[in-house]
Amino acid sequence: MINIELPQADYILTRKRNPEDTSEAAIAREYGFTDYHKIPRDKAGVFMFYDAQDRLLFVGKARKLRMRIRKHFEDNVSDIKNHRDDVHKIVVLVVDSPMERDIYETYIINTLEAKYNTEKAFFRS
Repeated sequence: MINIELPQADYILTRKRNPEDTSEAAIAREYGFTDYHKIPRDKAGVFMFYDAQDRLLFVGKARKLRMRIRKHFEDNVSDIKNHRDDVHKIVVLVVDSPMERDIYETYIINTLEAKYNTEKAFFRS
């Protein structure tokens, strides 16, 4: 059996509604992730979206974390496009190696059974 240990979360963003937010990023303005700017623009890694009951909704990986996470909240082709309002917490792991990102993403999807990941989901038979 292969033993994989996930690194500690580098960033944890929690939804905070702020009706006076005038930021340009929809993720902050519309969805309440006001600390979104803390995610580095130039870092790669893995991100996880959780609901208010701490259930894993979606896992993804990116070469540029901030831009990729933002696209999930603005794009019409995102796997979570119909469930954006369910996202309450975003956990970000900074992982430089492309191979490690792929391994972590697949491992998290299948061990924690991410609800909206359709590809790489081996737990669904």
